Amino acid sequence: MGLNPEKIRKDFEILSKDIVYFDNACMSLKPRQVVGKINEYYREYTGCAGRSEHRFSKGVEEEVHKSRNKIAKFFNARKSSEIVFTRNTTEGINLVASSFGLKKNDAVLLSDKEHNSNLIPWLNLKKKIGIKIKFFKFGDIADFEKKLSGGTRLVSAVHTSNLDGTSQDIREISKIAHKKGAKVLVDAAQSAPHKEIDVRKLDVDFLSCSGHKMLGPTGTGILYGKFEELSKLSQFISGGETVKDSNYDSFVIEDIPARFEAGLLDYSGIIGFGEAVDYLKKIGMNSIQKQELSVNRILTEKLSGKVDILGGKNPESKPGIFSFNVKGIDAKEIAGILNSAGIMIRAGFHCCHSWFNAHKINGSARASLYFYNTGEEAERFAEEMLKIIKLAK
Repeated sequence: MGLNPEKIRKDFEILSKDIVYFDNACMSLKPRQVVGKINEYYREYTGCAGRSEHRFSKGVEEEVHKSRNKIAKFFNARKSSEIVFTRNTTEGINLVASSFGLKKNDAVLLSDKEHNSNLIPWLNLKKKIGIKIKFFKFGDIADFEKKLSGGTRLVSAVHTSNLDGTSQDIREISKIAHKKGAKVLVDAAQSAPHKEIDVRKLDVDFLSCSGHKMLGPTGTGILYGKFEELSKLSQFISGGETVKDSNYDSFVIEDIPARFEAGLLDYSGIIGFGEAVDYLKKIGMNSIQKQELSVNRILTEKLSGKVDILGGKNPESKPGIFSFNVKGIDAKEIAGILNSAGIMIRAGFHCCHSWFNAHKINGSARASLYFYNTGEEAERFAEEMLKIIKLAK
């Protein structure tokens, strides 16, 4: 497909309205191809996969299988059974946290920029069973190696920060962690939509991400796990579809990944997620990053020195996010004024309260970009921001 923003924008009907949508780190927009694929399920083969013998059931089973294969190839998993369907990144992280088998005094190492989804599950385990939690400075490999010890069983770290858009070297983190005998779980919610991720090159043991940030439907996501590591996990949610057979006093567990996919799945969502992955592949992840960077450069050029930019002033290090504050005006007030001008951003703590509280910063305004955003939109945003800055003086 290549990347022609004007042509691409025609696939997103919502962009025909007079808006600038800069809240993509929270939720990406959905192209007509994904919406059409979701509707196809409801129009043509509404049924339960693997439960009935009629053609609707067989049709949805085939489509779910296709989506699992597409997503496995997208992340370069060794086999499709290494992909477990979840509702979102949060559920994938909770699955590992609950099923990994951590015991009292086992240590988990996190970065200091974790989203609540990769902080609260571990704090709960600390409270319930007495695990230890350690923190390293995000992106600081020397500090990571220093904090890693023989007692660390698991490293759980975000790939790309949603508060400022910066990334860290997950491949190096995995290499060092494995030498010390620790396993690695990655929160890829903000990296998977924007950059090429090869789970084999990164050599991560687990990786979780969300479909709704990748053009896919809400309530969809995946947990990737090396097959041998998934085999060691206990069941997270049990019940229908997670067992092969049962008696009144015993049951036979299902194969991977079915043992982790309890109950009725979001079939239309999973099928739509597969279509979203197809769309991203046609565009190309490198093209996506280039377009985001071109838009971010305009924002940085127009507003550098006029706003306080989180994560540094180099857009190359954080192409998808422009997170900032203006002295004398609350971030949420900025977002409200921009909304009145038809520009949509997010303001607040971005579910990273711990980092903001530690740095005594009252949140930030965040413009988050995607490949359908344009330079003209960046110019419009900068123009409105300069008006707001004048009001703050």
